[in-house]
Amino acid sequence: MRIALISLLLMLTGQTAWAAANIEHWTTKQGARVYFVPAPNLPMADIRVTFDAGSARDAKQFGIAALTSGLLDTGAGEWNADQIAQRFESVGARFGTGVSRDMAWLSLRTLTDPKLFDKSVETMQAILTQPRFEEADFQREKKRTLAGLKHRESSPSTLADIAFYKAVYGQHPYAHPSAGEIETVEPLQAKDLKSFYSKYYVATNAMVAIVGDMSRKQAEQTAEKLLAKLPAGQKPAELPEVAMPKQGRREHIAFPSAQTHVMSGLPGSYRNDDDYFALFVGNHILGGGMLVSRLFEEVREKRGLAYNTYSYFAPMYRKGPFAMGLQTRADQADKALEVLNQTLTEFIEEGPTEEELTAAKQNITGGFVMRFDTNSKMIGYVEMIGFYGLPLDYLETFQEKVNAVTVDAIKDAFQRRVDSELLQTITVGETQ
Repeated sequence: MRIALISLLLMLTGQTAWAAANIEHWTTKQGARVYFVPAPNLPMADIRVTFDAGSARDAKQFGIAALTSGLLDTGAGEWNADQIAQRFESVGARFGTGVSRDMAWLSLRTLTDPKLFDKSVETMQAILTQPRFEEADFQREKKRTLAGLKHRESSPSTLADIAFYKAVYGQHPYAHPSAGEIETVEPLQAKDLKSFYSKYYVATNAMVAIVGDMSRKQAEQTAEKLLAKLPAGQKPAELPEVAMPKQGRREHIAFPSAQTHVMSGLPGSYRNDDDYFALFVGNHILGGGMLVSRLFEEVREKRGLAYNTYSYFAPMYRKGPFAMGLQTRADQADKALEVLNQTLTEFIEEGPTEEELTAAKQNITGGFVMRFDTNSKMIGYVEMIGFYGLPLDYLETFQEKVNAVTVDAIKDAFQRRVDSELLQTITVGETQ
């Protein structure tokens, strides 16, 4: 009966509408930041505890952040992995962990009925504050990770992505894949994960995001309870700035695939970037709008060189990548890349037309509310706003800032921030 109720509520969350996000913010006694959005429509809560402990903190032990995160719920406090899973299942809760280059997180979705909620939070607290990192669990997770790293060698798109980040970021902590590499994961030991956890999973390095059916007082109590047993610790040193490449380059990786995968780009935008909205809207016109973008028109519609093509900015704490990409036949790769680069160069030089800008604004703002119309979507935005220190009214003012973007602003931002002479290009496929 309980599972059926939860399934119904999960379906109903898709119908929840948000007029605006009233984000409340405070700091816990131990110095952790908390961001809370009351959502009284359904008796559910989403909670994420996030740390500045992503793969950019791996140092030379590439993959340690991901392995640490993956091992958290394999044993904690007095419970093993099966017991932890049973505790969440018994109350219909969903728990997960994950990492990106910037962050590591623990997430919980649970009903807010006190008995169910308290058991879920108690279990999450144990995972967060008392992970075991037992040798048998570590060896099993390490073996699984190594198998995954080996398997990705068979994916040309993954190989292109890995090579692209290395080309764009060089020696910067963003350069390596979050999962690590075989030669760096192989020597890791359980004690290494314990040291990483002790250094980064501390209260002053934590951020809590809560969206759900509870009062401000209940949210405060929840955040305090979750972090109570964590040491205060210290925030890690700032990540280094990202340096722009000194020159453009192209690298080809031979791979026996029917299609050649192409990626090209350079360091782009960061969170809290003054140019963010001009770059975001401009990129929607260039390649982010997919079927209505210039790249799609030039590469596919006019020339039939690829089934699809794209471009994006992926802002992070430091400059995330600006990337363009496509897949095409090996004998068309050079031509497709030429059109890709030419389209970018023309866009940088001329900017968009007023008609393109109007259409892009309508497309972006018209579907904006659907980006955070459920608790599960909203928690992602609240986490982003909190972790990167964005204004609390970010969602409320988003459409206004999009509509304020002009053709001249886009042209100016792209000319200053995207130098086509410095593009780092990766192709993976048959050698012609």
